[in-house]
Formats: sequence, structure tokens, C-alpha cells
Amino acid sequence: MRNFPASLSVSELARHALDLRDRDDPEGAVTVLETALGRHPDEAILWQCLGLVHRALLDSEPAIAALQKAARLRPQDGKIMQALAHVTLEAGLPATAIFDQARALMPQDGSVLIGRSAAQLAEGDVNAAIGDIEAVCETSPLWLEGHRALADLKWLVGQQEEFVSSYKIALARDPGSLPLWLNLLDRYQRVERFDWAAQALSAAYDALGERDELAPIAAICASELGNQVEADALFARLLSQPHHLQDIDLLVRAVRHLVRTNRPSQAVTLAAHGLESPEANKLWPYVATAWRMMDDPQWHWLEGDERLVNRIQLYEPQELIGISRTLRSLHRMAHQPAGQSVRIGSQTDGPLFARIEPEIRDLRRRIEQAVRSHIASLGPEDPRHPVLHRRPPKVRFAGSWSVRLQGAGHHSNHVHPQGWLSSALYIAVPADAESGPPPAGHLQLGVPPAELGIDLPPIRVVAPEPGWLTLFPSTMWHGTVPIADGERMTVAFDVKG
Repeated sequence: MRNFPASLSVSELARHALDLRDRDDPEGAVTVLETALGRHPDEAILWQCLGLVHRALLDSEPAIAALQKAARLRPQDGKIMQALAHVTLEAGLPATAIFDQARALMPQDGSVLIGRSAAQLAEGDVNAAIGDIEAVCETSPLWLEGHRALADLKWLVGQQEEFVSSYKIALARDPGSLPLWLNLLDRYQRVERFDWAAQALSAAYDALGERDELAPIAAICASELGNQVEADALFARLLSQPHHLQDIDLLVRAVRHLVRTNRPSQAVTLAAHGLESPEANKLWPYVATAWRMMDDPQWHWLEGDERLVNRIQLYEPQELIGISRTLRSLHRMAHQPAGQSVRIGSQTDGPLFARIEPEIRDLRRRIEQAVRSHIASLGPEDPRHPVLHRRPPKVRFAGSWSVRLQGAGHHSNHVHPQGWLSSALYIAVPADAESGPPPAGHLQLGVPPAELGIDLPPIRVVAPEPGWLTLFPSTMWHGTVPIADGERMTVAFDVKG
């Protein structure tokens, strides 16, 4: 039992609990709040905080119960109703009506409308999910959050050719809006349409003139479209300014450009500016690739330790029937989400492990046990290594989802820089006659993205086998070889470091 001063007020207790949550001690926060509620059972703010803490733990059922109690105590509080709507949606339950209640309480809060669109989408009402946000974007053309959500929604449901239409309408009215141009360009980059981005960039220069904020995008487009001389000059000018060397995303793009243009030694030197950054995971994949290109033995230190990759059986084949049925029911979208690695397939929305279906709860329990076992099997700690630098005391997830690939579906090679460990759990795989000859459908680790044009073999190849989980560093390139036909369904997640 954690102790805290009895003299703390209710609001101070709430702040203390949320501070514990934010310092990665949500269990401590639950203890504080449950003790406080023993003294103050009718304080809505304590119930609200308890719901938010359970949400952070992906424990949706107690989160819903706590927020329902808070809403009964304070029925006119829109933030409580909005939080209840979100945890209800994440649990996999109908939530549109609850978002409607939150919207009635906070009609000017656009985040409620965006959450409501996700609930509408989950309930199969695609047209309403798009139409309601689209209508507000037309009347509030500078609503950037709404434009982003609308673009992602349209891409998800297959409207790729018009997914940024709301930006274009808004810019026709206000061509001098730099934030609108930057957001539009960001959407194009997110879906890797650098040809579209280059065209929009030209239009932005026409409308705005030379703006410093556009220069990084110009450098990125030049590199991704193969204009090496132009990209060299743009990156050199940008990185001559010390503050740009602190911009980790620009640094990653410049390092990527050097790797792509076969200058691995320069790439490693430049990457060193960011390897002490909290976001260094974005750079390590390119450092690994550069070391392998140079045949530098340091790549063995970074990725060659066999203990970094582990295969663990979670299910016997006969145990997969229930979880397979549950997951298939979640794959309603015919297209992949924007900015993800899925090609010809679908990916579930929201945190999978927050759902309340018994099969999902059992799946999470098995996975947590497997991750703990893997962590225990890792080698000694190494303060310089992006994986071996520490052992997280609790299994926390940075994301969880399911992917269903069909036809010639596959994952492009990519990394998960927000994670510490990443994963692939096979739930269903095509029959050999459908999949095609090996290595069709196999997971490949260590192969850089195809657009870099670097011919490096995989460090490891894992054959898909239902019920088996593969764990590997989030900084390691990974993707799959396309299948010829059939269904390949997986669960994936990232573990926080």
C-alpha cells in the first residue's frame, strides 16, 4: 500500500494519481485512487481519474465502470462523457450514442466529432463517419485536426484519389495559409506519395514564396524522387544550421538519403548527432544498414545476437478457432490505413488489447507471459544498445493490432521506432498451394526498404506457422514476402522499453 498525506485535498489526490500514471506507475495510481475513494466515495473527479488510469492499463471494463460512476455524479461534464465514449469504443462496444452525449455537452470541441467518426466507422456507418467531419471542414476550413482525420478516413476506406480533397477546398479559399500547406504536404509524405507532394510543394511556393518551413520538405521530396544533386544541396544547407541537427526527423531523412546514395560512412557520421536522443530508435535502422554495407563488425553487436530474436509457441492449432473467428469479425475495412506497412490487406483500428472479448483477453495474457519470458532470456545489459540497455519491469504496450492479408498481400520493410520490442503472431496462413513456394509469406528481418535500392540479404527468415509468436527488436527492418493467394492473419504489438 502506497502512503500519501491524509491532508491532501481531493484535487491534489487526483493530480497525484495522474502524475503516477504519467511516470509509468499506473498500478500505484489505482492504489491511491481506491484508497481516496474509500474516504470520498462521491467525488466525481476521483472516479474520472480512476477510469483514465485503467484506460492507460488497457483495462477497459473497470475503466468503463469508473467513468460511468463519474458521469452519474457529474452528468453535465463533457470531458467525463468524452472519456467514457473513448474507453467504450476501445473496448469494442457501440459508442456513437455516448459520443453524441459528449457532443451535446461540448458542441464546439472538434475532438469529440473525430472520436465519434471512429465510433461510426466501427459500427459500419462509413458515410456518416466521413460526411460529418467533411461538413465541419467546409465551414471551418482552418480546422487542421479535422482535415487530418478526414484524410486518414478517406484513405482507409479506399478513397485514395480524393483523400486530401478537404485541404484543396480550404486552400482554394485561403491559399496563403502556411499551416494548411504544411499539413497537406505531411499527408502526402505519410502515404509515401512524394510525386504528389512535389506537385503540391510547387503550388505552395507559388502561393507563399520562399518559406524556410518548406525547405525540409523540398529536400525530402528531392531525395525520395531520386534527385540526388538537388537533395544534397538542400540537406547541406539545412544541416549547416545547428538547430536543424537537433531536428531528429530531418536528421533521419538526411541519413536515409546518404544510405540510399551509397555513402554509408557519411551516414553513420551524421547519425551520431542523434544517437543519444530519446528518439534515436528512428536512426538505428539506418546505422545498422550502413554498417552492413561497409561490412563493419559493429552490426553484429547491434543486430547479430541470436537472443534478440525469439520464437515462442502461444497456441496449439486446435486452440486457434475462437481467436481466429473473433479477429476476422474485426477486419471490416477493405483497405490499409495511411502510413502503415500493410499492402493489399486490412489492419484493425484502436488498441487491440483494450478490447473486452474473452478471446482477446486470453490472447493478451499469453502474450504478456511470452514477453516476460523473452526479456528474461536476453543477454547482459549494455548501456549503448537500443534493446539491451535496460529491462522494463512491467510489460507495457505501445500499440496492438491485427492484420489480415489476402491475394498478393504483404508488409513492406519497415521499423517501429515507438517500440522496444516488436512482434508477429501468426493466427492463420494460406495453404502451401495458395501461398506459393517458399519464401512466400515468410517474415524477413534485416532487409532494408526496397526504395533504398540496397541489396542486403535478410539476417533471419521466419516461416509462418499458426500459433507461433516471433519477437524482435523494434529497430530491426522487417517485412514479409508477398503471398500468391489465400489469407494470412496475424496479431502484432510493440512493447515499450
